[in-house]
Amino acid sequence: MIYPTRMAVLAAAIGAPIALLVAMLFPARWYAGLGWPLAVLALVAVDALLGRARASATLALPRSAPVGVDLSVPIAVTIAGRHVGGAAQVALARDPLVTMPGDGRLDVALEAGRGTAALLLTPWRRGTARFATLWLRWAGPLGLAWRQVRIDGDRVLPILPDVEAVRRHGAQVFQRHAVQGLLAQSDRGDGTDFDALVEFRSGMDRRAIDWKQSARHRKLYAKEYRTERNSQIVFAIDAGRQMSDPVGGIPRVDRAVSAALLTGWLALKLGDRVSLNAFDSRPRLASGFIGGAGAFPELQHLAAGIDYSGDETNYTFALTTLAARLTRRSMIVLFTEFTDPTSADFLVRAVARLLKTHLVLVVVLRDDELETIVDAAPVQPADVTRAVTAAALLRDRRLVLTRLRHLGVHVIESPHDEVAERLVEGYVDLKRRSLL
Repeated sequence: MIYPTRMAVLAAAIGAPIALLVAMLFPARWYAGLGWPLAVLALVAVDALLGRARASATLALPRSAPVGVDLSVPIAVTIAGRHVGGAAQVALARDPLVTMPGDGRLDVALEAGRGTAALLLTPWRRGTARFATLWLRWAGPLGLAWRQVRIDGDRVLPILPDVEAVRRHGAQVFQRHAVQGLLAQSDRGDGTDFDALVEFRSGMDRRAIDWKQSARHRKLYAKEYRTERNSQIVFAIDAGRQMSDPVGGIPRVDRAVSAALLTGWLALKLGDRVSLNAFDSRPRLASGFIGGAGAFPELQHLAAGIDYSGDETNYTFALTTLAARLTRRSMIVLFTEFTDPTSADFLVRAVARLLKTHLVLVVVLRDDELETIVDAAPVQPADVTRAVTAAALLRDRRLVLTRLRHLGVHVIESPHDEVAERLVEGYVDLKRRSLL
């Protein structure tokens, strides 16, 4: 494709007053005024011919990218021609899952017809971003004509949950929260799983004395326990409309997925089995239990399949279906968000049924927007109304969380940037207290 540059358009526009002046001064030779725009047109044609070249551009996309993390993608440009300038421009087709500064346009400096530049991409939703079209253009030696080529290709970028916290802090978290007695060589004397009957020694818990066996052997014998390493951890992620709203620039469901992955990595390291579930108006994802540290890539792949939804959450349907699939006591970590009392009441009722058999941990993100409105000093009368409404919503929210705690549910309400660490601490604390 060939089209004039801004310089050519301005040069042609400057000739319009000249053509008008010639027509006014020399009416019989009015056509002489057309010489300027015709000369500009001829120069554009010459510039387009001189700017002929073979061009190519390569976009080096990584195999995957984490959501919410800036990504620098290199672009290599090659323009083979005799009269190639010192710069070119690249434009990349936009994808709704990715934001790009400058609307995806980038200037590339050329040296001997070759140049590289870096395009900044910010994935803000999980999924598969596709960049099927890339445009490359360069100007002729006179700077009057653009030559543009369209380069099609199958360029895909899988956007996965952010596991940078696992890579960066995984080892530190594991060392900091390692539960004493979880290693095979030192797991006796702690936990709830019966291991052996041993002779009572000073310092042992007197409640562990087996009086029947002690009477039979005429010595004090006590039961020694070991930590149960095969607990079942279920991450139930609400992917409904309210969880799709952003907090800190990233949807709540992605915050939940990142926290679940970090905790799931630690649980797999500690010998527990992990399952992943997602739901909105109905169950969307229900995986089986996986175990072993090598199973984490499978857990990450499952988490990448959790989609965003605009449906209202149906707690009764989702949690009843989940409870029917569980055949033994499990720890259910429920990530959710609620604003109206009606949906919150359904949540409380559904969780109360789970508590009869399972251990439930509810994780919610602190609503910073409402707290900011409440704490802000009013400037206009509308600010007072807004603050009163926000305070009422926060009061209803705290009431629901209090009801859950009274039922025996463990609740974590955390800022969005601390939810992963808070969840790990909650999981390790429950495991240390042998509540799993």
